[in-house]
Amino acid sequence: MEVNNELIYKIVKQVLAEGMPDSKGDDFEKHIDPSGVITIKTETVKCQTFDVGVPAKVKLLDVVTLEESPRLGCGILEIDHSTYPWTLTYDEFYYVVEGILDIVAEGRHNLGYQGDILHIPKGTSICFSSPETCRAVYFTYPADWENAEI
Repeated sequence: MEVNNELIYKIVKQVLAEGMPDSKGDDFEKHIDPSGVITIKTETVKCQTFDVGVPAKVKLLDVVTLEESPRLGCGILEIDHSTYPWTLTYDEFYYVVEGILDIVAEGRHNLGYQGDILHIPKGTSICFSSPETCRAVYFTYPADWENAEI
């Protein structure tokens, strides 16, 4: 096969048409269409240990960058037989993929099972909890939830 400008042009055009993988080199499958549409294979996402300030088995991973989605954040949360307190400085939705997600607010348990959606309003003090292993997709507004203020 002869490498020439026409072949290089065809290869570059095909790569651009198919979208580039995430520039961070995340260890999960993500396709970014030139239109901006993002497809993430959630079963390929491997979460990282997340320090919640108390002994708890918690992992998470933001799956979109602020550059990709500057207003709405998205990631995966895993809780393994653990409970931990949290105060939200942002609005957040959870879609439970597997297990049970328990949001304890003002002493009341709000249980989410596989397929359920839970919303936690900005400013709410809660405990995230799961009596088993739970995996959920979260959506935050604003996207920069770590720097949001009440």
